[in-house]
Amino acid sequence: MEKWDRPTEFIFCRWTNLYFWLQATYNKTHSLPQQGKGVNIFSQFDRSLMPVRVLQSIFIGRPTIAVVGLSPKEHRPSHQVARYLLDVGCTIIPVNPGQDRILGLPCYPDLLSIGKSVDVVDIFRRADQVLSIVHDGVSIGAKVIWMQQGIVNEEAAELARKAGIEVVMDRCLKSDHQWLVSGF
Repeated sequence: MEKWDRPTEFIFCRWTNLYFWLQATYNKTHSLPQQGKGVNIFSQFDRSLMPVRVLQSIFIGRPTIAVVGLSPKEHRPSHQVARYLLDVGCTIIPVNPGQDRILGLPCYPDLLSIGKSVDVVDIFRRADQVLSIVHDGVSIGAKVIWMQQGIVNEEAAELARKAGIEVVMDRCLKSDHQWLVSGF
């Protein structure tokens, strides 16, 4: 598969925004075509589609977001998402045991070391590592567990839901925020 250039990414992004809008407006599940080995190419949207009001509640005010697995490398998605969230006024808490500072902010080895209130735990780790992170998120009283695009762990999601925590899986925090503020 070739890398997408910027115009193609923009077109794809606008298409996904249209898809979210259709879902939110009409509240229907669309029968989508299958691609490859029987995998729905839009499964990320169907699996974890959240009502617009839930997204709005996350972004009201200036949420404190702990980014677990934040990379110091500028080209990595975790770094780009955290940089964007900082630029729009969110408070970011980097969580990476191998770093002292990322984005000019002190870095913590794990969620339990933070010692202050966290609204959203944004996870950039493999799905098999998510359960222990969610345990820590429940322990610190996070309001939302957000597993980035490509990350799904049903067991961890169920644990968080039982604790009364909102769960988002397989979605990009940056993309959803951009969609929400664009007024699409």
